Amino acid sequence: MSTPRKVLFVGIGNMGWPMAARLIGAGFEVSVNDAVAGRAADFVRQAGGVEAVDLAAAAAAAEVVITMLPTSRHVGDAVAALRAGLQRDHIVIDMSSGAPAATQAIAADLAPLGVVVLDAPVSGGVPRAVTGELAIMAGGEAAALDRVEPLLRAMGTTIHRIGGLGSGQAMKALNNLVSAGGFLIGIEALLIGQQFGIDPGLMTDVLNASTGMNNSTQKKFRQFVLSRKFDSGFGLDLMVKDLTIALDVARANGVAAPFANLCRELSASAQGLLGPGQDHTALAKLSEALAGVELGE
Repeated sequence: MSTPRKVLFVGIGNMGWPMAARLIGAGFEVSVNDAVAGRAADFVRQAGGVEAVDLAAAAAAAEVVITMLPTSRHVGDAVAALRAGLQRDHIVIDMSSGAPAATQAIAADLAPLGVVVLDAPVSGGVPRAVTGELAIMAGGEAAALDRVEPLLRAMGTTIHRIGGLGSGQAMKALNNLVSAGGFLIGIEALLIGQQFGIDPGLMTDVLNASTGMNNSTQKKFRQFVLSRKFDSGFGLDLMVKDLTIALDVARANGVAAPFANLCRELSASAQGLLGPGQDHTALAKLSEALAGVELGE
């Protein structure tokens, strides 16, 4: 079957906006919908496409539905709203960082309609969404992935086929678990070094030239922590959600994960301390509070 050209994109927030714009730039026919009033209309004025006011009608006119939403609950609500418009051979791609079990339940509900569900969460943040250089972790039927691969390649340069449905979301949660672990231990190292008398900026440079280097030392410590900006664009609430998913996968498969539990508990403690709406790099403030020290160059 040929590559589908008509796409309904649901959720044009920080990540969804540039991703949908990339599809338009690649020549796909895109309709957009968002829960925030006026955002879809703003997108159409700035990037093109068509506003999808009625989700069911927009789904009926599309060939592929892409969801990019905060949680699986939001995805479930969106699918319920557009379900009446779905038809045989439609493909639903959940690009949210969702829960594998929830995605599998949505797929089971839509299967009698002849609709195929794929999961394809992304990594790379807003900058790489803008440039179309996201890493995409895809799960689901190989034949359906073959059909939509050109769509995915408009948004990401690296597409990893992980396995069955939900495997992409499991991989994304585990990726964020590793990211959170590297961030937390790195911040503790900076706090220890600063109290010893070593400048945290210099420590960051040394880590980046040594085996302690990781994504946080390269792209977060100077940029968002030492600068005190804490505005990377990825929320702490979403990080806690992803760590919870990773632990759910561990428990479901009988894997003891003590360090993963600690990462999640520290992140949730920071969430409780700082309140909702914080950037995930503000997690450093919990470590600072526990140490009684604030980082700075």
